[in-house]
Amino acid sequence: MADKLRIVHCFRSPVGGIFRHVRDLTDAQVSAGHSVGIVCDSTTGGDFEEHLFEQMKDSLALGIHRTPMQRHVGPGDLASAWRTYRIIKELRPDVLHGHGAKGGAYARLFGSLLRVSRSRVARLYSPHGGSLHYDEHTTTGKLFFALERFMARFTDCLLFVSDYERRTYRRKVGEPPIPNTLVYNGLRAAEFEPVLTEPNVADLLYIGMMRDLKGPDIFIDALAVAETRLDRPLTAVMVGDGDDLPRYHAQVKRLGLDGRVHFLPPMPARKAFALADLVVVPSRAEAMPYIVLETLAAGKPMIATSVGGIPEIFSADSPALIRPDPRELGDKMCEALADPDGFKTLMPGAADLKARFGADVMAANIEKAYFLALRR
Repeated sequence: MADKLRIVHCFRSPVGGIFRHVRDLTDAQVSAGHSVGIVCDSTTGGDFEEHLFEQMKDSLALGIHRTPMQRHVGPGDLASAWRTYRIIKELRPDVLHGHGAKGGAYARLFGSLLRVSRSRVARLYSPHGGSLHYDEHTTTGKLFFALERFMARFTDCLLFVSDYERRTYRRKVGEPPIPNTLVYNGLRAAEFEPVLTEPNVADLLYIGMMRDLKGPDIFIDALAVAETRLDRPLTAVMVGDGDDLPRYHAQVKRLGLDGRVHFLPPMPARKAFALADLVVVPSRAEAMPYIVLETLAAGKPMIATSVGGIPEIFSADSPALIRPDPRELGDKMCEALADPDGFKTLMPGAADLKARFGADVMAANIEKAYFLALRR
């Protein structure tokens, strides 16, 4: 077996944590001498994502291939699937790595079809939360988890980004009948350099996708709570984009926060960190969010919800963690803003973060999983 691989990453939406994960992983894999390519949706993402693709394109020997992919299962899936399969077949991968529910389904099905035509390809799947966020008691959840059980027979290895994600898979889908391993998301060395706060910045920062799962509505409600309890106006910056953005604009207006909450389009996280004193991650559900790792590595204090893999970064009983509840978040905002130096001491240490969440560690462990899958 050759030491250098042809690796194709397949995922749907080139935004958020999955895209960040793939960018870091492809960068490390190219540096290791592998030929790498990307297949993803062409209908999502904006100017910020286009700029990122432009930065990547010259380094990816197998190219960047974008084709329409629906978020939900529907009639258009057949045409989308056929287009995607033809692209992947032309790339002749040794490793087909699917990310998220749609990317995972495509990678495993198409990898299996390639095997029928005598191609030797390893099929790996990283859920990144994905379908695991569904309630197992609902009809939709039961359907998705039945599909996950079915798809396991077409999977050579499952890669989980947090122990929470692995436990959730076991609880909702069942014990994996295939090899699986835990590999934490990782940051590049430069991201552990502190970010200096600009003069006259906002009090609070939200950065992420503008959808309820990530809690922008919780952030806005909590801001109103904190203003009332502190008896002074607070300022906030909200960075990101998404279909629900108009609703958050309306919520800010309804609560009388106009002029104190500023919405900005997507930008690099480290640029956003300089815009406020305190970062807030109010998510209702997560797997292993990069934004939490990035914030802490940059030396910024933060409040986060105790969901998904976030307690694995801090600790389950960290005073910096709260439930995804506006009143609880509002109280914690008051506490952090009243004693910023004291609150900063609650953050994990830089040395521990580097040892556990380095991009080099992540890439080495995933490469090991690739070669083991090929040997099997």
